[in-house]
Amino acid sequence: MNRILYLFLITFFFNSFLHAQLNYSQLNYKYTDNVGATGLKEKNTDANISGHTVDKANGEHVGYITITLRGTTVGVATDATGHYFLKNLPEGNYTVVASGVGYKTIEKQIKLLKGKTIEVDFEIEEDAIMLDNVVVSANRNETKRRETPNIVNVLSSKLFETTNSVCLAQGLNYQPGLRVETNCQNCGFQQVRINGLDGPYSQVLIDSRPVFSALAGVYGIEQIPVNMIERVEVVRGGGSALFGSNAIAGTINILTKEPLNNSLTLSNNTTLIGGSKFDINTTMNAAMVSDDYKAGVAIFGSTRQREGWDANGDGFTEIGMINSKNIGLRSYLKTSLQSKLTAEYHAMNELRRGGNKLDFPAHQADITEQIEHNLNSGSLKWDFFTPDNKHRFNAYTSAQNIDRKSYYGAGQDPNAYGISNDITFVGGLQYALSMEKLVFMPADFTVGSEYTYNKLKDTQLGYDREIDQSINIKSVFAQNEWKNKQLSLLLGLRLDKHNLIEKPIYSPRLNLRYNPIDWVNLRVSYAAGFRAPQAFDEDLHITAVGGDVQIIVQDPNIKLLPEHSDSYSFSADFYKQFGQVQTNFLIEGFYTDITNVFYLEENGTDTQGNTLLVRRNGSGAVVKGINLEAKIVPSAKINFQGGFTIQESLYKEAQTWSENTSLTATRQMFRSPDNYGYLTLSYLPVKALTFSANGTYTGRMYLQHFGVDVADDVEFRSPTFFDLSLKMAYSFNITASTKLQLDAGVQNIFNSYQSDFDKGETRDAGYIYGPAMPRSFFAGLKFNL
Repeated sequence: MNRILYLFLITFFFNSFLHAQLNYSQLNYKYTDNVGATGLKEKNTDANISGHTVDKANGEHVGYITITLRGTTVGVATDATGHYFLKNLPEGNYTVVASGVGYKTIEKQIKLLKGKTIEVDFEIEEDAIMLDNVVVSANRNETKRRETPNIVNVLSSKLFETTNSVCLAQGLNYQPGLRVETNCQNCGFQQVRINGLDGPYSQVLIDSRPVFSALAGVYGIEQIPVNMIERVEVVRGGGSALFGSNAIAGTINILTKEPLNNSLTLSNNTTLIGGSKFDINTTMNAAMVSDDYKAGVAIFGSTRQREGWDANGDGFTEIGMINSKNIGLRSYLKTSLQSKLTAEYHAMNELRRGGNKLDFPAHQADITEQIEHNLNSGSLKWDFFTPDNKHRFNAYTSAQNIDRKSYYGAGQDPNAYGISNDITFVGGLQYALSMEKLVFMPADFTVGSEYTYNKLKDTQLGYDREIDQSINIKSVFAQNEWKNKQLSLLLGLRLDKHNLIEKPIYSPRLNLRYNPIDWVNLRVSYAAGFRAPQAFDEDLHITAVGGDVQIIVQDPNIKLLPEHSDSYSFSADFYKQFGQVQTNFLIEGFYTDITNVFYLEENGTDTQGNTLLVRRNGSGAVVKGINLEAKIVPSAKINFQGGFTIQESLYKEAQTWSENTSLTATRQMFRSPDNYGYLTLSYLPVKALTFSANGTYTGRMYLQHFGVDVADDVEFRSPTFFDLSLKMAYSFNITASTKLQLDAGVQNIFNSYQSDFDKGETRDAGYIYGPAMPRSFFAGLKFNL
């Protein structure tokens, strides 16, 4: 049955692609003549476009706006002075599109004639709410945010800069429903929760590909520097059938920087953690584009040196040391007017360590968590579309290899070293057909197939534990979206065959958007999902507790059932302009029902006295709540954004987590606060000067605190925290195209930080909560050419 289905899909894709190629060849026959710079047969038409982009409000030139010719791969970005030039274009009638992050998209109709140069200028209007910006995470097709069937939030490079974020983890806090938490005092293991659910319930994508494996997820969100990121798109809930069925809480799609013009950026950000320890981040970005704009490459590099920081003077770190290096590139080759080949590669080496005696060999310290990662990741994608954009086809593949050497040990254990290797491969095909009418409305039909393979081998020599896991998932998906400006209905179905689950799993998805009036968006969604009983990121981290360690294991006597989930959401999105004041208000309710939920229970010790945590199936869990978000932009000088989440996370039946008989079973999910939120505010009194403030609020939550003995295990309800940071930045124009920016500020100005860390070698390293940084001071500079 599976082979027949895959054969059908391959045949379908091939026939559709062949039909589109034949049409494409006929349509472009008149344009072919002689061989050009890229090896393509092209006619030297000398049909050109020149022009500039200016801000409609003040008439000033705006740089780095993307100018494209719809229905082709032709495109360029304006230079720093806001000018552009496109040459040797195909003859005929076309639509020129000007778009950029934070600006409304503008389209103009033109006619290109041989030997003629025309001027096309654009007055662009600021869109601080970013409703007209194009996103891809709703359905893998470019769609305006306001017209997506489900809510897609965008973290732009500007937000990362405003919040002084140097890595992905630091910026994710500034979206409704998202909260990044630190789970270990020694190594700084972090995870992101979406709508109250743990990190493994979310899917992290790089350029829309699921190469973020369990091993990558342990430290991955802190290992991605912001200078490789163009933007991050966040979808809460199950979303489209095109993304994995393990995206129960949501999807985080990291889109890397694409070369648009020749440029160079150098920057440094130095933070003084707690006023005493340095965190030094240096980055480089360069981009080169060919004269005909048919090939380009963007290169990024970064280094980070962070010293370990001790909060309470006991000689053990609460923030571990990091020494990391990243380098990578993204390139493209436009193989024709309607096809494009994109390649991406990045490599990372990181050494992180926490505990005490950081200068000693790992096994000579009382507690050490030391991990060295070597990561290599790459992807290749080919896109093809017909001139009328009715047929769109892409084929893609991604691969990632991680080698990890680790030491997780206490009591100067000479045997606590480990080695891990993780290989991930993803390959897929996707075809989309746009129809002017399907039954009752215009529609986009998408069908595709995807194969995911992951091979993980994790050996902890000192603990006689080995995880040798092979996962392969064969997936097919189909969805149809009926849509116009007032209404969209997306129906999708995904079939996944996971090798650890006996039967294929069908996951239906439904999204409905309705605009009763122009400035109101109402959305309803439903998504089914599942999680297989496999090793997750938390299994690949070993926590020091009571002078020994905690190890997560599967119960050999019990066969775990897969988790299944049903997620529902309803939202009302209001966006209205009052004079010059742009506003956007969102209220969203979410409800997720999980059956056979996985949970961890303390289950004695191994032969070495280390605590065992066994994963088991519970009866189920329900997570529900409300997300609120507001964006207010009174003028080009002031921008405010804030969000708040109220939620409840409960097991359906009470669960035990400790062998301490004095503790009663509880329905409460730990480390899941009742409420949390964020705010950002920027103010530009003059064009070159920016003041910004940002903060996060963390409400009370229940925590586990493991003691030296089982009798010392306790439950604890944390206090609330409000982490407020201030920043000032000033830009100098050295030349018309060269800029220098200086900035400085204070993070967590009120020092709202945990005050009751455990001390000494018997501490529970997992007893950590609240903001990730104490009061710290930072300064930076950035040079743009």
